[in-house]
Amino acid sequence: MSKLLIEVDDEALAEAQRLLGTSTKKDTVNAALIEVAKRIKRAKALAELADMGERGDFDILLEKGNYRP
Repeated sequence: MSKLLIEVDDEALAEAQRLLGTSTKKDTVNAALIEVAKRIKRAKALAELADMGERGDFDILLEKGNYRP
């Protein structure tokens, strides 16, 4: 863990604390960092799935006979 001395917006911190359900500033900042990383990973995965759909990678699933006996 890194120790940082930073200035943060008190209102933004309070709102993040309320939304994340955290009780300390440290927990709030750590939870927010984790949440941002997870959201960006999910957005990238969703974009990749959309690209696959555009390419037709899932077209085989349009006909049940292609994947069901």
